Parts: sequence; C-alpha cells; structure tokens
Amino acid sequence: MKYGSQLDAAGAHFRVWAPRATDVSLIGDFNDWKPQPMKREGDDWTVTVPGVARGALYKYVIRNAAQTLYKADPWAFRQEIPPGTASVVWSLDYTWNDAAWMKQRAARSACDAPVTIYEVHLGSWMRVPEDHNRSLTYRELAPKLVEYVTRLGFTHVELMPLTEHPFYGSWGYETTGYFAPTARYGTPEDLMALIDALHAANIAVILDWVPAHFPNDPHGLARFDGGPLYEHPDPRLGFHPEWNTCIFDFGRTEVRDFLLASARFWIERYHVDGLRVDGVASMLYRDYGRKPGDWLPNNRGGNEYFEAVELLQRLNDSLPPDAITLAEESTAWPHVTGPTREHGLGFSYKWDMGWMHDTLAYLAHDPIHRKHHHHQLTFRGVYAFAERFVMPLSHDEVVYGKGSLLNKMPGDDWQKFANLRLLYAYLYSQPGKKLLFMGSEFAQWREWNHDASLDWHLLDDPRHRSIQLLVGELNRLYRTEPALHEHDCDPAGFHWLDADDTDRSLLLYERRSADQSIIVALNFTPVPRPNIRAGVEHPGLYSEILNTDARELGGSGHGNLGGIEAVPAPAHGRPFSLNLTVPPLGAVYLRR
Repeated sequence: MKYGSQLDAAGAHFRVWAPRATDVSLIGDFNDWKPQPMKREGDDWTVTVPGVARGALYKYVIRNAAQTLYKADPWAFRQEIPPGTASVVWSLDYTWNDAAWMKQRAARSACDAPVTIYEVHLGSWMRVPEDHNRSLTYRELAPKLVEYVTRLGFTHVELMPLTEHPFYGSWGYETTGYFAPTARYGTPEDLMALIDALHAANIAVILDWVPAHFPNDPHGLARFDGGPLYEHPDPRLGFHPEWNTCIFDFGRTEVRDFLLASARFWIERYHVDGLRVDGVASMLYRDYGRKPGDWLPNNRGGNEYFEAVELLQRLNDSLPPDAITLAEESTAWPHVTGPTREHGLGFSYKWDMGWMHDTLAYLAHDPIHRKHHHHQLTFRGVYAFAERFVMPLSHDEVVYGKGSLLNKMPGDDWQKFANLRLLYAYLYSQPGKKLLFMGSEFAQWREWNHDASLDWHLLDDPRHRSIQLLVGELNRLYRTEPALHEHDCDPAGFHWLDADDTDRSLLLYERRSADQSIIVALNFTPVPRPNIRAGVEHPGLYSEILNTDARELGGSGHGNLGGIEAVPAPAHGRPFSLNLTVPPLGAVYLRR
C-alpha cells in the first residue's frame, strides 16, 4: 500500500523503485502525457498530483545516462486493456459478502477434506460467437461458472493466471502486472464479484501465480531502470533460455518483498483461497533448462538455488494459515510439502506429475501390450505418501500436439470412451486430491485452443453427456464417501489387495476411512473378467456404487447386478471374499 498509485483527498500519490535512474518523471492523461518530475527518496521516486481521478492512465519515464524508458507501474492495481500498456490509477472498493465462507475455508482444503479441482482458462471457457467470438467478462462468467461447477460437484476452481500479461497466448504465465488482474474481462471489482459468487456457492478459488520468471516486454519489469533490477544481473541465473524470459533475483531483498507482497495481496485483498505456484522446479535448480557450462553453481559447487528455496519457504510461512499453496514441481526434490522448520518447502500440496506421465503413457498402449507396462500403474505405490499430492490432468496435457485426453486413448471410438471412463475412475479412487482441466469433463475431441470456446455442442452427443455424467457422479462419490477422501494423505487410507495381476491387467485395492471401506477393481483390457476374488474383512452385502460400464454411462452393461454378498471364502489374507465381474475397460467400486 506504499508503492504504485494511492488515492486520497490530497490526490494521487505515486511511488516507484528505480535506484539506477538519474531522473524519473510521471506522464499520464491528466498532464497531457508531458513529463512531471518526481522527487528522489533513497532508491525510490515519489510525486503527489492533486485532482487525479480513479481511472486515469499513467506511466513512468525513467532516464539514466544511456537511455530513456517508458515503464508501466509494477505495483498498479489495474492496467490498460492489452495491447495498451499504461497503468491505471485505481482504488479497490468492493464490499465482500463471504464472511461465512472465510471463517471455514481452511477446512475446505484440508488433507481430510474432499478436494476436486476444475482448472479453467477464463478467456476460452465459454465465448460469445455472435459477438465477434469475444470472451465472457468476469461478471458474465459468474452465474454460468458457478452453476456449472456446482452441478458437476467440483469443490474448487483453479484459475489459470489472471495477473496482467501482454501476450494472451502465454495464458497468463508471462506476467507484467503482479498486483493487477487482467483487464481483458473487466475491472478488479468484477473479478472480486466472481470470486464472491463462487464462495457463496461454497466453491474455493485457487489462482495460478508465477514467481519463477517474467517477460522481457519493454514496458514491463525487464531492465526496469536501465539495467537488471528485478532480474538477476548474471544471465546464467537471470535469463531463461527455454522460455526467453527473465528470472527474478531471488536473493535480493526488494525483489523478495515484491513477490511476497504480491502473494499476500491476492490472498488478502481478492480473497483467493490458495495459490498454485507455477514453475517451482525451475526455481529450485540453477541448471534447469541449461546446458553444461551455461549455469552458475552455488557457493558449494552444486546446482541447488538456495535463495529460491528460502523465498519459497518464506512464502509459505508468511501466508495466512487458512490459505493453501500448491507446487508445480516435477522432480524428486525432497519434502516439498514438509514443514519449513524441518527444512521442507512448506507447500500444502504438490502436483503428482509422475503419476500423470506414467498413467497417460500406460493408457496410450494398446491393451494387448499393457501387461508389459504394468509397473507404470503400480510404481506410484512406492511414493504415494511421501508428499501430499494433487493428481493433475491439466491444460499442459492437451496442447502442443499432445491431443485431448480422449484422443490419447487407443482403439475405436467405443474403446476410447471406455478407456477415458476408466482413467477417471482410477483418478478418483487413488489417494490424493483431484484436478481436471476444462473440456476434459465432457471428453472434448480436439486439443484446447485458447482462441476458441470449449466445444459445448458435443453435449448434444450422448457419448459426451455420459462422460460428463460420470464426472459428476465421481465428484459426488468422492465428496460423500469418506473412504475416498478422508485419508488422501495417509497410508492408512489405502491397501493393496492385488497389485500383481499383470497378465490380466487388473488392479484390486481398498480405500479406507475411520469406519468405512470401498473395494476398487480396475480392468485395463477390453475382455470382461468374471470370477475375480476380492478379499474382505466382513460378511454382508456389498453394493456396487459405481460401474463405469453401466449402459447409462455408455458402457456395455457388464457388472455385478448392483451388489454382491460376501462369502466365507478366504482371499488376500481375509476371511471373506467377493466374487466379482470386472467389466471390459472398466472399473467398479463396492461398499459394504
């Protein structure tokens, strides 16, 4: 609240950090874009301008001995709609209506709570084709997104980055406005209203946030005062060769404060319930994406980036305790979700990229060959509780020629849909929180295109409606059955019955809560598997609460007639057992 533009009765107060500058001036539509000198205060430059109103456009003119730069305000609450690059004088005036939600939001994202996340790119979720294919505004999105997410039963929405970004095709991952929501969809208050509406429907909001790097656009943070300021001065640490972007100087106090302030700002001022921190792996390693000789070792000669580690620990220690953080971290860095007092990074959850890669690679094989790759299904058991995991089927898996989830599946159309139903049942029965990218919930055929709406017309096809129906049912079961979520982060919640039926490509396991268990059977071949024994502790009727081969879900109708009576035939070290039929390319859940 000290930097940027701040409004009060005296006018607008401007403050910017530019230690290398020899002169800084303010230009804007309130002074006909004629430079107005600013006063130096240490490494900052300040000026107060009477009569400046909310909505005024401005920039800083930063000069040194070699050049004159025209820069947007890094601390602005609002930026001009791209391709405009000016900052906007703004105050955040919004009356929140989510007090009841804020009191209990911590419990909604806890390890023992059901967390099922719908990942959304707001600009392409739904568009208005009759109005030049424009995106919906924050206000237009609110009722539609709330109704849809509520109907399908997701508990959380993850919004791909809304921090202002000049290049729409970066999807927000190349940020210039770390305190400004993108103006493409409306005002800051419009975004607050969207978040408020989601909270009113008991839906948590996670925002993608990008502290790893920033773009080199001339109006942005790059070489802000004529030289490296926000970025590290050594290009071996300050420039990302894979992304052609700048990397923050994680060890510089002012840069750390800037990033930590941004993180708190979205949690406190916009009431977001958590941050998904992008590119954590690229922050942890000095040699990430670099060839030998192109990176700078740390003072111990290693590749760990200790300053970035400390920043991430400070981030997780400084946020309010009722907010969560999720790390996009794809390596074996230890204790990503461990407490900082024990040298962990302190994140609430980590994306399980290994599970995602192994599972999609396995399912890409023709079922006749899957028995040779069975380890890709079972390897997760080695590390499933080493961290607190979110299991992501995210936007990254449906772009750049990778194909949609449906199109990744082998076989004819029936087998593609059956494989996708099986994938989703497998996802929801594994320990860990769930994430699904928009469009996947109704089996979009084509890859995601950020310049077009989702293919909502596909829901006229009963095959696509059946996938949407299945996702809704899986969300309902996951929320209402404690055995499927209560011990998501605890080994007590999972027990193998048979992990080694390689020849038949079968998995049998049990999910548990304090007083309930659910038997899960998965068949990764197109051959029905009758007479499959599943050991259980207790006699009685076990209801088939999910069958992905049910006809109403587009299946062939194989199954267990709604339930099975346990018989006193020992199996898997238990006194009773169920004699199951596991459907082709199908999954069944059974509950006593």
